[in-house]
Amino acid sequence: MSIQDQTAPSQRGARAAGAGRWSAMAVFFLNGLALSTYIVRLPSLKSEHHLTDGMLGVVGVLFALAALASMQFVGPLVSRVGSRPVLRASLVVMPLLLALVGLVGDPVGFAMAATALGAVHGTTDAAMNAHAVTVERLGGRRILNGCHAAWSVSAVIASLAAATLAHAGVSLTAHLVGAATVVLAGGLVLGPLLLPASADRRSGPAPAHTSLGWRGGWTRTVVALGLTGTALMVCEGAALGWGAIFLHDSRGASLGLAATAITAYTAGQTGGRLVGDHLTTRYGAPPLFRTGGLVGACGLTVAVLAPQPATAVAGFAVMGLGTSVLLPLTFSAVGQTGPTGPAAAAHVSRFTTFTYAGILFGPAVIGWTAELVGLTRTLSALIPMLFAVALLSRLPGSRP
Repeated sequence: MSIQDQTAPSQRGARAAGAGRWSAMAVFFLNGLALSTYIVRLPSLKSEHHLTDGMLGVVGVLFALAALASMQFVGPLVSRVGSRPVLRASLVVMPLLLALVGLVGDPVGFAMAATALGAVHGTTDAAMNAHAVTVERLGGRRILNGCHAAWSVSAVIASLAAATLAHAGVSLTAHLVGAATVVLAGGLVLGPLLLPASADRRSGPAPAHTSLGWRGGWTRTVVALGLTGTALMVCEGAALGWGAIFLHDSRGASLGLAATAITAYTAGQTGGRLVGDHLTTRYGAPPLFRTGGLVGACGLTVAVLAPQPATAVAGFAVMGLGTSVLLPLTFSAVGQTGPTGPAAAAHVSRFTTFTYAGILFGPAVIGWTAELVGLTRTLSALIPMLFAVALLSRLPGSRP
């Protein structure tokens, strides 16, 4: 076989991965659009079904547990069939369940539909990150910051659409069905454009040293990076879930000014992720991670300790900018750790479990702790944690 024949498959793989960059980003956008639409309409769903705070909390726990449980099986599933078939199926089922959430007429039906939506969302979340890691590995180009930027943009669009439609008097059911239609159409168009299943599917018997069952993927490195991801998502949950409350209750800001804390954080996060891949390519992952973490920690310090609400809002913006690159870089590091292919998919799904647990349960833990010691002290305790993450986390320095 000639050298040209030997290099042709790798060149074709690199070209396919380059083309797969935009389709991978689109998957993140669609997933974010579906989830964010569900989240921003939770107050309307609570009112529609006459739920108490406790009852809505139970639905949230069911959603989270279903998502976490489904993530445990994504790695072995991707190893058998590839991430493309998993994503093509979930991008059809997920919008149908989103529409069902808006169509059911009783609290029990809503809880069941939300639980199913959580399971499919968890599957999509783990599979799309595994797919993006494969695109990054095959193409030799950083894309995970761009993928997470697409998710952030979809969240902003979903919140603006919800506010606009609610102001226009569009019903909850019409909104959820309409959003589901958009996601479904996008998924059907996007499916054929994803990397072929062979890119991350096991083509033969699993090696003896590799466990691809649901217990596989729990390596020491994955757990260490997973704890890093959990800490990052707890800090993100603190900014998104408690930032506005902190400004209003502890700093005396008006409700309008307090709400800008979330806008500032998400704007900084989106802006940082739009340039994150370029910065990673130029300066390398470890230096950028440390710098971003230190900038984010300084922003959190200003947000929590500044006496003026306007200064605190600026601090949340700096925090969002600094921390924007940390989670994508950690996802990329997980993809570079250990074996590639199916084993990498198992690692990514395990890591996603850590991050998902952090963003779902972190705000609740912050609330419980704030009941004991106060919100200001609770948020202040996150400052040294974020500094520690920035200085102590160890990421692989190699390129994808």
